[in-house]
Amino acid sequence: MSNNNNRINVPQAKEAMNQFKMQAAQEVGVNLQNGYNGHLTSREAGSVGGQMVKKMIEAYEQNMQ
Repeated sequence: MSNNNNRINVPQAKEAMNQFKMQAAQEVGVNLQNGYNGHLTSREAGSVGGQMVKKMIEAYEQNMQ
């Protein structure tokens, strides 16, 4: 049995996070679909997550100035 810890802490943010993920996927050229994306390779999924982290760090750094 798989234990999924990928929960959104603020339920109202779910749609914004989905849009953010889709935008990040588009930026790195990954064909992400709504719903299950089991067809993605580890490299593709990792590049989407990496792009999301990169953009979050950039936003945080901008707010520090």
